Amino acid sequence: MSQPVKAARSKRVNSSHSSDGGESAGSRRAAAQRLTMRRKLAAAAMELFATQGYEATTVDEIAARAGVARRTFFRHFRSKEEAIFPDHDDTLVRAEAVLDAAPPHEHPLDTVCRGIKEVMRMYAASPAVSVERYRLTREVPALREREIASVARYERLFTRYLLGHFDEGAHHDGNDDPLLAEVAASAVVTAHNHVLRRWLRAGGEGDVETQLDHAFAIVRETFGSGIGAGRPAPGHQPAAVTAQEEEDVVVMVARTDAPLNEVMRTIERALKR
Repeated sequence: MSQPVKAARSKRVNSSHSSDGGESAGSRRAAAQRLTMRRKLAAAAMELFATQGYEATTVDEIAARAGVARRTFFRHFRSKEEAIFPDHDDTLVRAEAVLDAAPPHEHPLDTVCRGIKEVMRMYAASPAVSVERYRLTREVPALREREIASVARYERLFTRYLLGHFDEGAHHDGNDDPLLAEVAASAVVTAHNHVLRRWLRAGGEGDVETQLDHAFAIVRETFGSGIGAGRPAPGHQPAAVTAQEEEDVVVMVARTDAPLNEVMRTIERALKR
C-alpha cells in the first residue's frame, strides 16, 4: 500500500513544480496575446476610420472587422477612440521601469529623457501605422483628446520622479520644487512630442534619435541646474560636506566626484552668508 502513496505524492510534487515553473511563462504568453489582440483591434479601427469616417464607425463594426465579439472589444478598450492607441499602457510600464532601474548618479533629467524614448520606440516600431494614426488624430477631435490624455500620464510619471531628486538646499527661498519638477517634466515631454510630430510629418523618415538628443540637450541646459543627481543613500556623505567662513577665507570639503554645479552652488551659498 505504501508504494502507490509514494508514487502519488511524487506525482503531486512534479505537478506543483511544473505549475510554478510555468507560471511566469504563462503570464508572458497571456500578455503577448493581449497585446496582439489590442493591436488587431486597433488596426481594424484605423481601417474603418480611414474608409468610412470616425463618426460613422461603430464598436460592433470594429469587432466584426477584427473577427471577434463585441464583448472581446470591451475587454481591451473602453471606447472606440481608445482603440487606436493600443500600446500606451505597456509603454508607460516600460518607461517607469527605466526610471526604477536608473543608475544612482545619473542626472534625473537624463533618466527621464531615456524613459520617454520608450514612447518614440513605440512609434518608430511601425512608422506607417504611426503616420496614419497621426493623420487621424489631426482630423478627429475625440482622438486628439485621447492622445492628450495619454501624454498627461507620462508627464505625471516624470513629475513624480523629478520631485524625488532635488537639491533641497538650492531652493531655500520658498518651495519651488513642485513647480520646477512639473515644468521640467513638461519640457521633456514637449521636446519629445515636437521631434515626434516633425518625424511623423516627414512620413516617419529621418534620424529621429539624433533629433531627440539635440532637443533633450536644450531641456537639460535650461532646467537641469536645480535638480540634483540623485538623493544619497542612507549613511552616505553628501557631495559638499561643509562650508565655513573664517575672515575672508571660505573652506569647503567635497567629494572628488561631486558634480561641478553642486560644488559651485555650495560655494555661492557660503559667500552669501
